[in-house]
Amino acid sequence: MAVTRRQFMKVSAASLAASSVGALGFVDAGEALAAGVRPFKLERATETRNACPYCAVACGVIVYSMGDRSKNARAEVMHVEGDPDHPVNRGTLCPRGAAVLDFVRSPNRTKYPMIRKPGSDKFERVSWDVAMDRIARLVKDDRDKNFIAKNRDGVTVNRWLSTGFFGTSSQSNEAGYLTYKLVRATGILGFEDQARI
Repeated sequence: MAVTRRQFMKVSAASLAASSVGALGFVDAGEALAAGVRPFKLERATETRNACPYCAVACGVIVYSMGDRSKNARAEVMHVEGDPDHPVNRGTLCPRGAAVLDFVRSPNRTKYPMIRKPGSDKFERVSWDVAMDRIARLVKDDRDKNFIAKNRDGVTVNRWLSTGFFGTSSQSNEAGYLTYKLVRATGILGFEDQARI
């Protein structure tokens, strides 16, 4: 293949321009600009580390919020990004995790405990104390009514089959172990985890 003088000059000029840009440090100019702006944009924000709520992977996220309750300013989440120090995702997020800010700001998100009374067609907001007392009372009543201490053969089984428990995999091994022990101590056999579905 013959290379003309004109082609040689074009390739040489393009190569020289590309290497000069790289040598002058303009290759990562966009990233450098973003890194330079980021501290000013989030300087006054409160940084909170958390786990993404969507799946069993439990990627780490950093949630930035503005506002201070001590000064009567309502705290509001303003930015969410992947946590570069998290061992699971190293700062990367899937499309659902990257859109977690929309999840947080959604007007359809349930923010408070709600109950629907028998015969009613709408949910009513209640306090956390009322909700926790109601859950505890319903769990206790159901366990007292449906707990099976011995099977037909007289063997002690201590099981509770009318209630199940759905756990999360977005927790540490220690918290998972304690959850498992608590659920099994009540006699619940229907125990499922987010990581298995």
